[in-house]
Amino acid sequence: MNNWPIGWKPLWEEEDGLGTLEILLIVAVLIIIAIAFRKWIIEWIDGLFKSANQEIIDNQNNYESDKVRINPPASQN
Repeated sequence: MNNWPIGWKPLWEEEDGLGTLEILLIVAVLIIIAIAFRKWIIEWIDGLFKSANQEIIDNQNNYESDKVRINPPASQN
């Protein structure tokens, strides 16, 4: 630190803006990671939605079969 010009030393020792700078750096790193892995992230989210949709469809089918089993249609004699 002794080789630094005199004007830089107060700026380096001042800590008022460090919280903001750290948050901006974290956000920048997260954005870079999201851009780098965007295809994988999109495929993962798409898979989650497809499996959730399939689960909903399966549960609806189970509900319909349970409804018929609990309340069978009246037989016409």
